[in-house]
Amino acid sequence: MLSLDQLAAFVSVVDLGSFTAAADKIGLTQPAISLQVKLLERRLGVRLIERVGRRAQPSPAGIELLPHARRILDDCAMAEEVMTPYREGSAGRVRIGTGGTASIHLLPRAIAAAKKRMPELEIIVRIGNTDDMLRDIEANRLDLAVVTLPASGRSLEIEPFHDDEILAVAPKDSSIPSGGPDAEFMRDKTLMLYEGGNTRRMTNEWFINAGIRPEPSMEFGSVEAIKELVAAGLGWSLLPAMALKSGNLDDLATSPVRPRLARQLGMVLRRDKHLTKGLREVIKCLREFRGNREQEA
Repeated sequence: MLSLDQLAAFVSVVDLGSFTAAADKIGLTQPAISLQVKLLERRLGVRLIERVGRRAQPSPAGIELLPHARRILDDCAMAEEVMTPYREGSAGRVRIGTGGTASIHLLPRAIAAAKKRMPELEIIVRIGNTDDMLRDIEANRLDLAVVTLPASGRSLEIEPFHDDEILAVAPKDSSIPSGGPDAEFMRDKTLMLYEGGNTRRMTNEWFINAGIRPEPSMEFGSVEAIKELVAAGLGWSLLPAMALKSGNLDDLATSPVRPRLARQLGMVLRRDKHLTKGLREVIKCLREFRGNREQEA
């Protein structure tokens, strides 16, 4: 493989016409420059430098090599230049996996805060189910996942960072019991529940603990779709409070349930994950989201 140092020595000798001048430019001794050129000639099996009087000039083979050597050195210089922001920590890429609700109601605020501090940071968000995201974390296809706990994996580090209460959601002007509805009350309603995932598992357990088997009339993979259907008066639901902080809520009534039902969100990454500045910034912003929610409460 060609040596960049040898190519740089060769180009400098050609440009300056002297081994001594090239040595002064590069900061080496004249014998060291001569050795670099000789090693390059040996590697290629041709003579690259000829002396014409007191001036060093490229041989025919050297003339042929020169544009290639310049292009290689220029490309390497450009490669070092584009790495500068990463070395200084002002750029980078963070790949985040999460569920649909968090991608709409949680991540935008954290991403905006991270991008404000690191404008050149590239953030990629992938939406999926928890099991797939944990596999992608373990395979290093994702840098960070935000999931509903519990989550587990021998190679994973899991940090809970936000409690999200599950609320009863009803059409506007619905009659809601004082103190909130319980499972017995909700059983008699037309229920539209989120399908799959830890959030649904917790909802099912809430009913089962009261001795009731939940039988939803409809199941959806979109919290936003459920909100629209409830607003249209088609039924009731149990949804994360996070999803009920924004959007058109004029046609909805919400209430805590009895007993209280909440899910816990956590950040997941590999235990041996190298924490780049960008990844540290995103994690910091997610932790700040927890602090901001506590202040709002």
